[in-house]
Amino acid sequence: MTKSELVLDQIIQGDCVEVLNSLPEKSVDLIFADPPYNLQLQQELYRPNMTKVDAVNDEWDQFGSFNAYDEFSRTWLKTCQRVLKDTGTIWVIGSYHNIYRVGTIMQDLGYWILNDVIWIKTNPMPNFRGVRFTNAHEIMLWASKGQGAKYTFNHHAMKGFNDDKQMRSDWVLPICSGSERVKVNGKKAHSTQKPEALLYRVILSSSNPEDIVLDPFFGSGTTGAVAKKLHRHWIGIEKETKYIQIATERINKITPELFNNEIFDVSDKKRLAPRVDFSSLLETGMLSPGQKLYFRNDRSIFSHIKADGNLILDDGTKGSIHQVGTHLMNGSPCNGWQHWFYEDSKGYLRSIDELRETYREKYLQKDESLSNPALI
Repeated sequence: MTKSELVLDQIIQGDCVEVLNSLPEKSVDLIFADPPYNLQLQQELYRPNMTKVDAVNDEWDQFGSFNAYDEFSRTWLKTCQRVLKDTGTIWVIGSYHNIYRVGTIMQDLGYWILNDVIWIKTNPMPNFRGVRFTNAHEIMLWASKGQGAKYTFNHHAMKGFNDDKQMRSDWVLPICSGSERVKVNGKKAHSTQKPEALLYRVILSSSNPEDIVLDPFFGSGTTGAVAKKLHRHWIGIEKETKYIQIATERINKITPELFNNEIFDVSDKKRLAPRVDFSSLLETGMLSPGQKLYFRNDRSIFSHIKADGNLILDDGTKGSIHQVGTHLMNGSPCNGWQHWFYEDSKGYLRSIDELRETYREKYLQKDESLSNPALI
């Protein structure tokens, strides 16, 4: 299935299920869905000063029963599953009103939940009646198409949003307000507009440049706006003409930076590089049987290379570069490529990972058919 067979970077008007059924099977890399929450609001809300709260009371958020909402959710989730590539993922956002029902349906359909991410709002709307805790978060479910499926996750890129530490599943971000909030005649254009910061993390973490990002409940177009900025293709599905006009005008104002996709490609090249077995370095003469390897750049801790590519310590411990490294680290996981060093012709200690890169450049890069995910 080629991208030319899809209507890219446009909003398709219509019912999301009908439109999804018209799209090619397995054609989309990433789906972000912000469905109706079925908030079940029974009465109007007022602040202590008796001004009316601009709550979500739109007709599209109202369902006659939980069963009706469940059937709606099951139908659109199933059609999303059809258009999602086997390597694709889906994000669904919701609140306590609906997310647990949606999660159950996703699991029943065979989706494999990878994470639930908690969006903690720095400036949530207070509970004006004072009868409950202030609802200060929403939940996003991130799922692959099925258990064991391969998927995109730009793990290292997300560290940049968390002080160079592994990204956590609690994201502290403000709600959409101020100049970012799209307004018409001074009023909110859409009652549930999501902040671009939220979509930035979603799209950057789980897609690559030129991937196709689909939003079946497009609304004011935040998904398309962020996708365009990040050099992703996008497809929006929206029923209401007023929202299509608002989203179209918003997205048309965006002029993405004219850098090549390398600027926007944050995938971990090393993890995706062709696999290299340590024994290959022996076969090509980059290393030799009997040669010493030094652990963590320390000449006092060393092993010898066996002819079969394993390492052996003076105490008789032997195994792969990873297994012997784990032994020296008292059982902690060890990536041997990063922990073992060899002595070069000038007497300097250099990482064996450099030899692995040299091997890839010399023997593998010219034959893409040899490419497999590397074991890091």
